[in-house]
Amino acid sequence: MAMIHFLLVFLALSTSSVSADVFVHIDCGSSSDFYTDENSIMWIGDNYLIQNGESQVVQSSNSISHVMDTLRVFTTRKKNCYLTKVDKGGKILVRASFNYGNYDNKNSPPTFDLHFDGNYWDTVVTLSTGSVYYEAIYVAKGDEMSVCVAQTKAGQFPFMSALEVRSLESNMYGHVDAAYALFLKTRIAYGASDAVRYSDDIYDRIWVPAQVGTGSSLIKVTTDALLISVDQADYPPQAVLNNAITTSTPSQSIIFGTDFPTAQVPIYMTMYFSEVTELNSTQKRSFMVYRNNESFSDPILPPYANFTELYVSNFTSASNSTFSLIATADSTLPPLINAMELFYISDQLTDGTNSNDVAALASLQSDSDVLQEWGGDPCLPAPFSWDWLTCNTGTTPRVTALYLSSYGLSGSFPDFSSMTALETIDLRNNSIYGPIPEFLGNLPNLKELNLADNQLTGSVPTSLLKNNKLKLVVTGNPDLCTSGKSCGTISDTPTTSTSYGGGGGGGGYISPKKKSNKLPAILGATIPTFIIFWVIVGVVAIFHHKRKTAAIAALSAGQNGGGNRPHGTPQGGTNNAGMAGKIVEAMVNQLNANANVNTNTNTNTNANANANNDYVTVELADQMNSQETNADYNDRNA
Repeated sequence: MAMIHFLLVFLALSTSSVSADVFVHIDCGSSSDFYTDENSIMWIGDNYLIQNGESQVVQSSNSISHVMDTLRVFTTRKKNCYLTKVDKGGKILVRASFNYGNYDNKNSPPTFDLHFDGNYWDTVVTLSTGSVYYEAIYVAKGDEMSVCVAQTKAGQFPFMSALEVRSLESNMYGHVDAAYALFLKTRIAYGASDAVRYSDDIYDRIWVPAQVGTGSSLIKVTTDALLISVDQADYPPQAVLNNAITTSTPSQSIIFGTDFPTAQVPIYMTMYFSEVTELNSTQKRSFMVYRNNESFSDPILPPYANFTELYVSNFTSASNSTFSLIATADSTLPPLINAMELFYISDQLTDGTNSNDVAALASLQSDSDVLQEWGGDPCLPAPFSWDWLTCNTGTTPRVTALYLSSYGLSGSFPDFSSMTALETIDLRNNSIYGPIPEFLGNLPNLKELNLADNQLTGSVPTSLLKNNKLKLVVTGNPDLCTSGKSCGTISDTPTTSTSYGGGGGGGGYISPKKKSNKLPAILGATIPTFIIFWVIVGVVAIFHHKRKTAAIAALSAGQNGGGNRPHGTPQGGTNNAGMAGKIVEAMVNQLNANANVNTNTNTNTNANANANNDYVTVELADQMNSQETNADYNDRNA
């Protein structure tokens, strides 16, 4: 049911302050840092505001203004967005402007979609000559807002010429629920000769003049009031209340064409009425608003030096709808109107992608210059999600896949622990280092995890290896232990660092070979040999000493008539030589025994190594079978 209200504002009422928290004007495609236009509005170039897109200039024959003569064209990505800071919960006006100007010499103005904060806004239809703009008023749900353009037709590239964002008072246009936006259909200043905007309108609304045509029964009139109070309601600028249109006689009505679409659409309409002269006691201006020849308002009596505002909300109209102002029976003067605003009411605004996912993605983007080039809502509106992720179709969508292969990511492993809807994570061919975090094993929906060709270290978490439903790829990480067991005894450079968990349930893995430690065998052979050597040297020295002693004794015996030993053999010499030989033989036997022990030890070690090699071979064969089973795994970004 329609809501119809009248607001009568008097000069004596208190004034309100002007909200200027946000007052942003972006000159898209401009190389200038700053520019001040003829309306004293300062514009900033977008070189430091957006990284994608190409700066272009319209043909000189299509020049409109310094701001509208440049544009930024986007030839890649699903959507491209401008972001600006706003006050959460604050009401804002957003205006996006487009001037094709045949910048590409194709004489083919494109059509594309326009979004804001993850909501569909409108389909932009640009012109061969001249500009178009789209305006929305709504309550910001976050501390940042986005305006995006998205390609919808092959070869027709979206662009933007200018973007403006400014704060409104919280009570302005307050007769529509904050869950909905107002999309401007038209804003008219009746009787004005030129467009009205900043600085006449401190909120920089653009009021288009409506001239009275030749032969028309309508008459332009101008107020004789020096000051008109505009400090309440929706704060229309005095410049639009200074003039009005009326008819010649009270019997004539003012009829408005609306140019609505064929289908019924919900609308929000405001009309502004201010008497242009102070009436005497015999004069009366009284009229009513009719829709489709049926009255739906009380009598309106415009005040002098003030205004009455009528707003209508929550009703639908179509192309066959008409509105008219008709004088009441007791009116001595015809109806008049100073200004009007007409809006469509949007569908209910989205709350956006799941806040946990948004926070995790923001953290990921903060560590990557490349990923910072994406803005706006990650998932909405569908199907215009960011190029490197996919989302489900819930009312509050969740991110289900990250495809970040070869995106130049570096640093420690990003934290996705709050993104519990993830099913696929592809981070291959980056420069991520450090351990694989345990939280990956706790993601309840994870089915594919590709971490190949990074610089990961440590061990693959057991929770990943034991996940029978997970397809895991970690090849190309030479310092990563893939056994799932303690890697404390593994050498710094394992001979194998490949691990798949998938298909076969994550239990198949390749155990890295251990370097054989030969130090015990070397010491076992060297120490006994060293001891035996010095024992032999000692025995020989003793033997040599005894022979010398025996010779001296024999010499002494010969001098004393020792005829019974004609050859001078020392007494006891044969026995000493035999004893030394036996000692040497015993030492040699001991050495041989030690050598045999070392040989047996090495033989057993080699046997164990062969057994381990057989185990590795079996696991490798099983894993190759697992790889063949999962041969249909294809990377989305390959």
